[in-house]
Amino acid sequence: MTEGDAPGLPPWLGITAVGPANAPGERAVLSAVTARSRVDLFATLVDALGLPGYVGRNWDALADSLRDRLDAGPLTLVVDDATQLLADEPVGHLGLLLAVLGDAAGDAPHPLRVVLRDAPDRVPDLRRRTARALPRR
Repeated sequence: MTEGDAPGLPPWLGITAVGPANAPGERAVLSAVTARSRVDLFATLVDALGLPGYVGRNWDALADSLRDRLDAGPLTLVVDDATQLLADEPVGHLGLLLAVLGDAAGDAPHPLRVVLRDAPDRVPDLRRRTARALPRR
């Protein structure tokens, strides 16, 4: 399955078992295996995106940091083993993360692309979980 096979996803978000092949700008990759909890997610994002260590570990601080990062140019964030992303948290936390990413993608001067990537046999579950978590607009 490719990124384009995900009907109903916002244009900034892709779910795939391969790729992304043509990612614009900088590409940051993080393993969701190390981001199963909210606390671990923030630490992993600081490392993957090269954010300053003093960045707050909350949703508002993440939103501000992403906006600042996207001032510098386009970014593609690839999340490997994405079925593990925030798996130890209620699904609402994944929804909050997707809302923050979606707001950043919509407001930023440069594009943000997020690719959730996992093994082919886990992609259907990832699609369902993501669809449940996506904020309704």
